[in-house]
Amino acid sequence: MFSHIMLGTQNVERSKQFYDAVLGALGIGAGHIDKNRVFWRTKTGVFSTSLPIDGQAASAGNGSTIGFACSSTEQVHAWHEAGLAHGGSAIEDPPGIRQGPAGQLYLAYLRDPDGNKICALYRIPAA
Repeated sequence: MFSHIMLGTQNVERSKQFYDAVLGALGIGAGHIDKNRVFWRTKTGVFSTSLPIDGQAASAGNGSTIGFACSSTEQVHAWHEAGLAHGGSAIEDPPGIRQGPAGQLYLAYLRDPDGNKICALYRIPAA
């Protein structure tokens, strides 16, 4: 469904350090800086952060969340810890199980250094 997701940042280097850490916990290689943007490319899509093209300040979307798929609860925790260690802020409940319409989810939430809300999600297989 998506070709790419791009979030605004105020600081490309800081954003690269943060997302290299949290995406690295998911097995994704380091991002590539292209002028005022950073790109992390995978077989399934592209994630990017960018200085706003219009020259205005970057801002976090109220009500917006970007979710990253994880392969285990351990990977969710590694993602969360990497984010906290690299300038992210813990938000909402601690990492753990939430009941969703499609079953149990293991979730963790952070705000990145620019205030964007991001999530790590592992879908717990049905028993």
